[in-house]
Amino acid sequence: MARLPRLTLANQAHHVIQRGNNGAEIFVDVQDRQTMLDLLREMARRFDVDVHAYVLMPDHFHLLLTPRTAEALPQLMQAVGRSYVRYFNNRHGRSGTLWEGRYRCTVLQAEEWLIPTMVSMDLNPVRAGLVQKAADWPWSSHGANAGLRNDALVSPHRMFWTLGNTPFARDAAYAQVVEAGLASSDQERISHAAMRGWALGDEAFIEKLQQQTERRVKRQRAGRPPKSVQTSEE
Repeated sequence: MARLPRLTLANQAHHVIQRGNNGAEIFVDVQDRQTMLDLLREMARRFDVDVHAYVLMPDHFHLLLTPRTAEALPQLMQAVGRSYVRYFNNRHGRSGTLWEGRYRCTVLQAEEWLIPTMVSMDLNPVRAGLVQKAADWPWSSHGANAGLRNDALVSPHRMFWTLGNTPFARDAAYAQVVEAGLASSDQERISHAAMRGWALGDEAFIEKLQQQTERRVKRQRAGRPPKSVQTSEE
């Protein structure tokens, strides 16, 4: 079965995952991670993409972003991917592919899933046993969104602003949400949607998305589609 094209829509929040080939490291040290962040910042400006959250893990990375055109997200990922692979191969004396196929991507309903997806990303290093707290991992947007540091790459989403009336209130509220953690069922839905490419949201959101694209946005039920019933009026 041919794989579905990635679903990318203008002005919608997208969760993106890019993994290293065969689970190999894609970030060896501080210079590698900083180079990736610099590339993301440059290309986000060039292609008009808002980056709301990110986390760089040793063998993969996550992004939560909103492209302003349908072409902006793939343009950003292609530019970042090619530039980083060229840099990484030259610096580390290697050749060939660095990525495990194409990146994974899903559109999500910001009102329901933007904050949980940010929390999921922040807690990725904790789940992996790299740190005890999200704030201890320097290579994510947690510090910026929790008010611990400035980060020119991060553009707060409108849903983030609903957490409080002042920057201090929003930062504190978000830090508390991360500390409270994420239900395992929510984590599973976030991961499954991103890896499978199905939109994440309620039925009304899914139906509205489907009107904007010919590409299926949710998994069809198993079995054959029901046959149409002919009536005397047809």
